[in-house]
Amino acid sequence: MRMRRMRTQILGIALAVALPILSGAGSHLHAQHLLVPMDRGQSDHLRAYGLTYAVIERGEAAEWLLNFRDGAFLLPDRTWIRREAAVLGVRVEAVDGAEVATIRDTMARGDMEAVLLEAAPRIAVYTPPNSPPWADAVTLVLEYAGIPYETVWDAEVLEGRLPDYDWLHLHHEDFTGQYSKFFQAFAATPWLREEVARNTEMAERFGYDDVPELKRAVAEGIRSFVMGGGFLFAMCSATETLDLALASHGTDITASFANGRPPDPDAASRMDWDRALAFQGAQPQLSASVNAFSDIDTHQVNTSARRALGSFALFEFSARADPVAAMLVQNHQAVIPDFYGLTTAFAADRLKPGSTILAREGNRVKYVHGSAGEGSWTFYGGHDPEDAEHQVGDAPTRLELHPNSAGYRLILNNILFPAAKPRPLKT
Repeated sequence: MRMRRMRTQILGIALAVALPILSGAGSHLHAQHLLVPMDRGQSDHLRAYGLTYAVIERGEAAEWLLNFRDGAFLLPDRTWIRREAAVLGVRVEAVDGAEVATIRDTMARGDMEAVLLEAAPRIAVYTPPNSPPWADAVTLVLEYAGIPYETVWDAEVLEGRLPDYDWLHLHHEDFTGQYSKFFQAFAATPWLREEVARNTEMAERFGYDDVPELKRAVAEGIRSFVMGGGFLFAMCSATETLDLALASHGTDITASFANGRPPDPDAASRMDWDRALAFQGAQPQLSASVNAFSDIDTHQVNTSARRALGSFALFEFSARADPVAAMLVQNHQAVIPDFYGLTTAFAADRLKPGSTILAREGNRVKYVHGSAGEGSWTFYGGHDPEDAEHQVGDAPTRLELHPNSAGYRLILNNILFPAAKPRPLKT
């Protein structure tokens, strides 16, 4: 089902004929462009992405000004865009031709680059049926920013429908088929019983012997999507368990986890890490009583080895030499408070060579990007950037209280990344 933005009706009526707050010398009514600043002067960073997405979705020209005012957007001056900005509460500045020329001159003298945003990516979120929109941070911020998306689950993957989309998100799924090892704590709860029944039915429907076998096939479908040119963005346990499922191809390691059979101690040595996207050489957690998947995760949040949270720092990248990495780290805040997830962060020594580390704290990698085949993947550890200790059953985060969230901005950078057309590098 296509999900669309929801606005407060009173606010929409009141502002539909109003203009957004404009500042600067070009704040007249006939400017050629609207600049969307993304520094600390922006009133709603998250909805600024929604505004920009709406512009490119309607076929208008838009530019992402990398490393200029913390990743500002340059939009055409249209009445509807002004009205939309007013409804969303996004700060824009009217700039005329002379001011745009000054901006471009400033960028030419610094390590900045203007990237054209050409086409709005078709977005899919992998999530079970009837999952509420606050079940993961990405769905939550898509709803808040007003960016349209569709939901897919195992049937759509196995039926080969992922190529209908450009960008796919995974969150706290467990692709090893172990239900996140929640049996001991939540076996009697209605939500876990429903999850088990739903996954079992799906495995039977597609002729798989058990849920781990089903999830391994789904993981392979997601890998094919990436290899064929798709953009994958994953958070929380989906990052770790996707690669564990892919690497377990040809072994029964995940089946032994879920079905209560004694684990095969030699299965880990037979795992094929060449099939994984991001990680290599990880040691899976064979004990069903230990609520952790492997040694990829550095925080082991639900075990006795749990580590305390700190902060993670974004790396700076040249907008000219490395525009992709620069896009993914555009932000108004360089150091961001950490937050837990079933997979919180990644051990640096478990990453494959060639991965681009985007943010880390010591040897703990929070945010990482890489290529596979014709496509790419980006993994971001943790569950909710504005809820550091998120627990099962907690109320959803109210993003209207966090419109300038630096942690959520990283998610939205990934939303616009597929729309960008970096200029050819100078040789």
